Amino acid sequence: MSDQQEQDDLAAEWGEALAAATDVAQRAIDAVEPVVPVVPVVPAPDAARTLSQAEIDNLLGFQDGPAAESKGSGIERVIARGLVSYERLPMLEIVFDRLVRIMSTSLRNFTSDNVEVSIDGITSLRFGDYLNSIPLPAMLAVFKAEEWDNYGLAVVDSPLIYSVVDVLLGGRRGTAPMRIEGRPYTTIERTLVERLINVLLSDLSEAFAPLSAVRFRFERLEVNPRFAAISRLSNAAVMVRLRIEMESRGGQLQLLLPYATLEPMRELLLQQFMGEKFGRDSIWETHLAEELRQTAVSLDVVLDEQTMDLADVLRLRVGDRIALGAVPGSPVRLRCGDTHLFEGQVGRRKGRLAVRIDRALPRGRGGEEAQA
Repeated sequence: MSDQQEQDDLAAEWGEALAAATDVAQRAIDAVEPVVPVVPVVPAPDAARTLSQAEIDNLLGFQDGPAAESKGSGIERVIARGLVSYERLPMLEIVFDRLVRIMSTSLRNFTSDNVEVSIDGITSLRFGDYLNSIPLPAMLAVFKAEEWDNYGLAVVDSPLIYSVVDVLLGGRRGTAPMRIEGRPYTTIERTLVERLINVLLSDLSEAFAPLSAVRFRFERLEVNPRFAAISRLSNAAVMVRLRIEMESRGGQLQLLLPYATLEPMRELLLQQFMGEKFGRDSIWETHLAEELRQTAVSLDVVLDEQTMDLADVLRLRVGDRIALGAVPGSPVRLRCGDTHLFEGQVGRRKGRLAVRIDRALPRGRGGEEAQA
């Protein structure tokens, strides 16, 4: 076999081997499935998804925990901004402070015991919200402000009711009053609480006395908040919580005054301190008095006044005469604008016309009093 033939056979074998390898590779490529990139699918938001109770509380600002002790958030803060804050009536806080001092003395005389009265807080709220938040059982006293022709509400909670009954009926000191649940208040309990309310109303009248004379009269005693509706549920009111402590006994007394009741006193309650509107600025008063003394005013000497028809005035021509109702020696009046000031006589002094003032006219309607 020649060399040429061996080379041809070797080339043929390599060609067949290369063709077989290429065929195997192609079949392997065809057998592999195409790779498709995977894109994460984000589910569309469900418009009909129901919120959980925790999400609803967070939205409304009624969540529990430390956040609940703050001023609130969410819709609650938006609603609260619509309320009128008691801080816009600064004098009202002074009245309540005065009430605490007066009640401390009055309740000591009423109970013959050591009584401490303090303010737990003053808040503004809707009347309907307050009725729903009253801790029951309790006694609700409705009273009327006679001069303001409107009503207020005093709420005595159950611990204070039993404490007052225990003290007034001779209970021993240092022992907690016995509380019996599940029964209505007796006539004795209602009578003693009514006496407590009368002491409160008398002290409240005295607290308002420096601003306005008002008498708060007891109307009725209720145990159901629905029967103590003295205002519309949506109306704003001021509520003050009074803490009454009698050694180891005591409770809370809440006083509620609708803003409609305080409206006649609004101007006085807007003051920062007692008698603010009577404050004086002596420097400004002196300056104003000096400037007024240097003010120039014009005085008119009126000899006579007549009333004529407009048609007669239009017919007046040059040379016409108007007869006056005055004679020589008739008094004349000196007038500044529309105000008649003096009455006198016309005369002559140093070659010029002059008026001698005889008397001052009262400040009336055009000097009719002086005419009479």
